[in-house]
Amino acid sequence: MSRIPWLPVLGLAGWLALAPSARGQVRPYIGYVYPAGGQQGTTFQLKLGGQSMDDVTEVMVTGKGVSARVVDCYRRVGPQEIQLLSEQLRELRGSKRAVASAAATKVSPTPEKDAATLKLIARIEKRIAEYCNRPASQALAGLVFIEITIAPDAEAGERELRVGTLQGVSNPMPFHVGQLPEYARKPMLTANYQVLGKEELALRKRPVDEVESRISVPCTVNGQIASGEVNRYRFEARKGQRLVISTRARQLIPYIADAVPGWFQPVLTLYDAEGRELAYDDDYQFKPDPMLLFQIPKDGEYVFAITDAIYRGREDFVYRITVGEMPVVTSIFPLGGRVGDPVAIKMKGWNLEGVELTPPAKNAGPGIYPLAARKDQFVSNRVPFAMGTLPECLEKEPNDTPKRAQKVTLPIIINGRIDRKDDWDVFQFTGRAGDTVVAEVQARRLDSPLDSVIKLTDAKGALLAFSDDREDLGAGVNTHHADSYFMVKLPADGTYHVHIGDTARNGGEEYAYRLRISAPQPDFALRVVPSSISLRSRNNTSVTVYAVRKDGFTGPIKLGLKDPPRGFFATPVTLTGTNEVTRIGFKTDLVSTKDPVSLSFEGRAVTEAGDIAHEAVAAEDRMQAFLWRHLVPANDFKALVFDPSYQPPPKRKPHELSPELQAKARAAGEALKAKNQKFSKQQVAGRVRQLTLMYQEGLFTDDFYGQKVAECEATQ
Repeated sequence: MSRIPWLPVLGLAGWLALAPSARGQVRPYIGYVYPAGGQQGTTFQLKLGGQSMDDVTEVMVTGKGVSARVVDCYRRVGPQEIQLLSEQLRELRGSKRAVASAAATKVSPTPEKDAATLKLIARIEKRIAEYCNRPASQALAGLVFIEITIAPDAEAGERELRVGTLQGVSNPMPFHVGQLPEYARKPMLTANYQVLGKEELALRKRPVDEVESRISVPCTVNGQIASGEVNRYRFEARKGQRLVISTRARQLIPYIADAVPGWFQPVLTLYDAEGRELAYDDDYQFKPDPMLLFQIPKDGEYVFAITDAIYRGREDFVYRITVGEMPVVTSIFPLGGRVGDPVAIKMKGWNLEGVELTPPAKNAGPGIYPLAARKDQFVSNRVPFAMGTLPECLEKEPNDTPKRAQKVTLPIIINGRIDRKDDWDVFQFTGRAGDTVVAEVQARRLDSPLDSVIKLTDAKGALLAFSDDREDLGAGVNTHHADSYFMVKLPADGTYHVHIGDTARNGGEEYAYRLRISAPQPDFALRVVPSSISLRSRNNTSVTVYAVRKDGFTGPIKLGLKDPPRGFFATPVTLTGTNEVTRIGFKTDLVSTKDPVSLSFEGRAVTEAGDIAHEAVAAEDRMQAFLWRHLVPANDFKALVFDPSYQPPPKRKPHELSPELQAKARAAGEALKAKNQKFSKQQVAGRVRQLTLMYQEGLFTDDFYGQKVAECEATQ
């Protein structure tokens, strides 16, 4: 007897021995989205990698003008399942050859069936090609393919994308609506695990013709960097063009838990046609994503290249690079203004001729607002602008020594600049013994490169307080907490000086700051983690709430749901004293929700200034470089109620096997018995479940599925 027909039987034995038990449902997790955006007025496909995305049913994108549908889900499979797919593929290819032979003789009676066979062959080939036995990251090995349609009038800018299953809603991921033509490299296959000393075996085998791509400027290019890889783009440019080559990478995936420094660190280099380096950047100001601002010296071809700083790579090393004469705002001044007062905002950047920055609305309240400039139909990058309630003033030079200090009256917010190297700005105020004074800088949190340092001295120059960096739990993706803060009780009546400078003694027009000097303003901010949750029918759950206490606020904060939708309830929880974290439980009396609903958590407190209330910002708890934790803000908090007893109807119903195939299956089962192969009912049931999953995914024909199930039954 030939050995080849026994391969399926041996595969069955191995499968039954390793048949898994049912897995518990966990929250879907998206590790990357590729490409991470697309152009207005286009339809294209996304590839998502993550975990627990086997049965994604819906895609949610914030804002208007973007629609999506699920094309396919690739759950994590093992070698035995791939062996079955290979066997099914061999049978289908044999059928394909028969179809071709019949077509040659012009006797093919079922063109629809022939087309279905060819389609299934292509689907299985793609599934096998995407298989990775030992992924570099298990957290990225589950795949979902999504078709996205962006309306021509969809607003440009960043959105959030989530996926949903019948039992959960994923974390959000950035997704960008672009204005320029887009180019996307082929999506990477799941990266292989790199064995120490044999790393070359896991490197990406990219065809030579895919290393460099030719593009037409302006455009946006999308890619993924593999380990040791460099991506190059060749384009033509004219003399005098003021090109902006701007990268989004860390902005797309701010934290990668198992990477050092904790994110994709891209490096951008520009060359001329002869390969001479013209420009280079690996950080723009204090941000890891590089940006080149380059005026073209002569007509000709140019090439820019992107790689990781230390040549790491994986499928979640995703980038978007925009190339063109786009408007870019590199700095603004002042960084904020007072609520209700008009403010003239000056900006610096590239390609800003005839462009104005749109200020916040006249009725805007306190907070930080993203501002953008428009040039023709194009929108610039967004820059943060703070709105406060205290009196404000502008810094006035010269004020670099206590003798020339600028006199201010508290409370005050000073909008200033460290406008040259080794510069100090000094402000003088009068205080009384026992007064508590706060000095707080907002600079890095408002995208200023200033790494501030502040100090307080008395009239004789004695140092009373000093601050360099102060950690801010609400900073999200800002890992260098460079803004300074101190709160101090004044020892005596008299004159005092607040000094501000840059830690590294740098300076320039872009080194702007907002310096608040005032009595304490007790307040708080809230973060709720995670940004989505699921509940079983008529059940309860809880989430974590973090309180960021400000200016020494120690009062109780009462937490609860704000204006909850029908069917949701929460028992208020109070954070007392200096406590900064708690769990808040909530419940539902609903059996299920058709779609995820948005919930809002609110904290209330009483201060000397009156009652205050703040909504909690939804956030994701993310790890950086194996150790540090960060709360990354999300657009909103999503909750889903599901009925655990609900079973969706099967997508396919197999027909009964022909007598011939039944006999073949029984023979295979008897062959196993003859070899004294024994399997438990649990093993056989697990095998049948896996076969059914693959059948429902549309990867098996009716006959192939029925035959394999019959083989299992014949082993009993």
